[in-house]
Amino acid sequence: MASERNKVAALQANHAQLSRDLAAARTQELNHRRELVGFSDEVDALKKKHAKEVMDLEMDVKKRDRELREVKEDLALARGDLEREREVVGGLKNTLNQQSTAHMALEAQVQAMQAQNSLLQNQNDDFAHTVAEYQLQLESNEKKIAELKNEILESEIVRRKLHNMVQELKGNIRVFCRVRPVLSSDFINNPALSSSSPLSSTPSPTGSPEDIASAAAQISFPDASETKKQITLTSFSESATGQERRETHSFTFDRVFAPDATQSEVFEEISLLAQSCMDGYNVCIFAYGQTGSGKSFTMEGAQGPLAGMIPRAVEQVFRVAAEMKSKGWEYTIEGQFLEIYNETINDLLARGALNDKKKHEIKHDPKTGATRVTDITVVPLRSASQVQSLLALAHSRRSVAATLMNERSSRSHSIFTLRIAGVHVGLSSSSPSGSVGENGKHGLVGGTGERCNGCLNLVDLAGSERLNVSFASGPGAGLPDKERVKETQNINKSLSALGDVIAALGESGKADKGGEKGGHVPYRNSKLTYLLQNSLSGNSKTLMFLNLSPLRVHMNESLTSLRFATKVNNTHVGTAKKRSS
Repeated sequence: MASERNKVAALQANHAQLSRDLAAARTQELNHRRELVGFSDEVDALKKKHAKEVMDLEMDVKKRDRELREVKEDLALARGDLEREREVVGGLKNTLNQQSTAHMALEAQVQAMQAQNSLLQNQNDDFAHTVAEYQLQLESNEKKIAELKNEILESEIVRRKLHNMVQELKGNIRVFCRVRPVLSSDFINNPALSSSSPLSSTPSPTGSPEDIASAAAQISFPDASETKKQITLTSFSESATGQERRETHSFTFDRVFAPDATQSEVFEEISLLAQSCMDGYNVCIFAYGQTGSGKSFTMEGAQGPLAGMIPRAVEQVFRVAAEMKSKGWEYTIEGQFLEIYNETINDLLARGALNDKKKHEIKHDPKTGATRVTDITVVPLRSASQVQSLLALAHSRRSVAATLMNERSSRSHSIFTLRIAGVHVGLSSSSPSGSVGENGKHGLVGGTGERCNGCLNLVDLAGSERLNVSFASGPGAGLPDKERVKETQNINKSLSALGDVIAALGESGKADKGGEKGGHVPYRNSKLTYLLQNSLSGNSKTLMFLNLSPLRVHMNESLTSLRFATKVNNTHVGTAKKRSS
């Protein structure tokens, strides 16, 4: 038992030991398992690290492969570039060989040019000496040119003074007389002219030579000189006893133009007045005469050689302005065109409606002697052709009507006005550096700054005739139309006022000569005389164109016009004054 007990005890002790060993083994196993788990994690980490390293190596291999391909491509390009460079180098070597040959040729040319340059240098020295001599001559010539330009200025001043003296000696109010030829239209408009001819049994619509000889009044020009100044009219009437009575009427004017006188010949006599206008004087030229006597033809004319005084005067003004520019003058030119119809002023250049509705007033400046019309269209003018279009526009707007004297008769007074302002700026210097004139500006010689203001009035008066021969035929039995009667009355009233003004000026002139104070001059009796006040009062150079009809039936009207023109011609006014500033 004891042995068994010892065995049991030994077994128990052994079992306890085994239990401890088992527990230790289990503990060790757990430790091993823990270590195994740790190793497993390390293995996984190593696997991951290895995989990453493998991936990185693969990427490096791919990168190296790509770089290798790029290097191969670059190498191929480099080889191509190298081949090209070798070709270029070959070409350059060939070019260099050619350039070497050319260089040797150029060196030979340079040596030749150096020799030529030495020759040219010697010639240049000779030219420099010649230029110095020419420079001295140029300076001397410039002094002479300056002296000649000053002489031109002085001669221009003398010319203007002499020109003005000549115009004053001719008279500040001058009268020209012009007789128009007999026209075929005279027989169309006046059939009685043909039937009245004892040499023609049948009236001719165009006027046969016999009709023309019979219809024409006996007008002669006894002055044998080229510049005719006399005109004689012979009238026939029946006395109380039935005998034929013959009367001769002689008149003398500054110039008389026969029917064969051309427009050019007529303008030649008045062309110098345009120069007076450019010199700063007021100039007035007006045409007077009965309807159909040729006033509009004289003043306006037609195209080409038949151009009248207005287009020729305008062309003369622009031509003189261009000529005066070479003498140091610069001009600005303005134009206006108006009519006086039934004592009302109409602007013929107004835009829009054909009839001007504005109320215009006449203003005189006593200081400058200038006349202005309010609200009138003033057009800057740059050429004579521009004026032609303005004249055509104004002509289409004029108040015209058919009268017994003329199929298309102007029933208004038309006044075309040119305003001319000039300033002396000096002459251009021919010197390269320019010289300084009196006005202190380089490039100008002798600029005085003198200013002048001239005005050219070209007036086409309405027809002057008695009421019983001028009225327009109305629809009722040939009686006068009231409007036409009113027109004729206003025309005759204004022309009568013109005669009164001229008569008063004549009396005033006589009083001035006797040392007495002149009487009142009725300028305000009509718009016409008030507008022309400065042109008639002695502040202007005035020319009256008397136009006469050559027809025998107009003899009484012609004599009336000649007597009026004689009164004008005998009128003495003061001296024209230059407008300058």
